[in-house]
Amino acid sequence: MKDLTKYDKKNAFIAAVTSFQNADIRWQERNRSGLTDNQLEEALRYELGIAGGCTANNNRPAVSYQGSGLKIWVSWDYPNPCIDAPIFERNSTMKMARAVYKISNPDDTQLSLF
Repeated sequence: MKDLTKYDKKNAFIAAVTSFQNADIRWQERNRSGLTDNQLEEALRYELGIAGGCTANNNRPAVSYQGSGLKIWVSWDYPNPCIDAPIFERNSTMKMARAVYKISNPDDTQLSLF
């Protein structure tokens, strides 16, 4: 089994958080407005839903995900959430969402430099 690349992990993340209709539009709106950590956690929980997944093919690893704990598992075999460690979980899922969708946090203010 081949190793997961950063590209594989990023694409698996995107697959997990865009499985519902119009998710791309919602992520664009979230990018424009910015989200606090609490709002981002709520948005990710919504997009991940209770649980879901998709099987692997030649170009994409299998993905399994759940809203509780913001967990995403990725594997070239089908990931088993009962025994496998998630690739993304809570804070790392939120960090990836901010990086992929360039979502600012309005609570992060620039301190005065003078």
